[in-house]
Amino acid sequence: MNNTTLKEIAAQLGISITTASKALKGYSDVSEKTKNAVIELAQKLHYTPNSFAVNLRTKESKTIGLIIPTLVHDFFSYVIKGILEEAEKRDYLVIILQSNEKLEFEKKQIDLLLNKRVDGILMSLSNETGDFDHLKSIISHKTPLVLFDKIAKLVNCSKVTINDKKAAYDAVCYLIKKGYKKIAHFRGSYMPQNSIDRFLGYKKALEDNNLTYDSSLVFVCENNADFQDGYENAKRVMDEHPEIDAIFAVTDLVAIGIIKYFNEIGVSIPERIAVLGFSNWFMSSVISPKLSTIDQPGFEIGRRSASILFDEINLKKNNLPVVFQSIELETSIIEREST
Repeated sequence: MNNTTLKEIAAQLGISITTASKALKGYSDVSEKTKNAVIELAQKLHYTPNSFAVNLRTKESKTIGLIIPTLVHDFFSYVIKGILEEAEKRDYLVIILQSNEKLEFEKKQIDLLLNKRVDGILMSLSNETGDFDHLKSIISHKTPLVLFDKIAKLVNCSKVTINDKKAAYDAVCYLIKKGYKKIAHFRGSYMPQNSIDRFLGYKKALEDNNLTYDSSLVFVCENNADFQDGYENAKRVMDEHPEIDAIFAVTDLVAIGIIKYFNEIGVSIPERIAVLGFSNWFMSSVISPKLSTIDQPGFEIGRRSASILFDEINLKKNNLPVVFQSIELETSIIEREST
């Protein structure tokens, strides 16, 4: 079936293309009789507007790009839900891409989105992202950019985050108040800012509670802080530091790996070792024992990020100045069986 054009509708009704266009848009200078005739014929012929032509005329693509590191984490599914909700309100299409925690993928995806002439880009950075020239290229294209979760402090754009350092600090202080004294930390890799900040929060909590920081109790998760990292490092901790009585994990996925290993070897949680995660994803509440964790508001992070991006797109469209925002959302401790 050939796509019906506005020109064909106008020709069949013996009116101009301009009049046909105005009729479909409900302009008051077109008679009701003509409007009804145009709408009826358009429906009969299954006419749909040429969005590409509209975009050329308005200089808007009505699409935004979203780049996330991975789809494995439940956290990002909530982020996506918040973004899509805001996009739907404004009739925007969201192109969702995954960097798979790789810098090179991230660079290619930015080029792809800029070539697609998206109206704006939302991003959470990969674990490998240590230089930011590709982010600055977005800004040089005058394309609005909002970073969330894993951000670059040196890039001049709006950002939506939590206070990872404070959240980790509160988590470790909570463990100390519960009576745990020998607390290990399974941290993320050395690159992402949130991994750095969670480690710093862990360290400061120990120091502020007069507990000696011991670098040998910090285990780096080399596999992008996933289930296997938790499982393998739990083996190491039992071999190298059987005296530890609690573990603070950088993500829930790592914590679930820890619990899996301890369950297999008969280590009692939390009587022998407590485990505390970070993110509060779905599996945390259904494993045994149920995982205590930090609640990270993924939906609200996504919703606020998208809302800010759409505001900046609108300001740009109207040639108005943009003031970048740094939004910091609250976290809370969810106490369950593992502590």
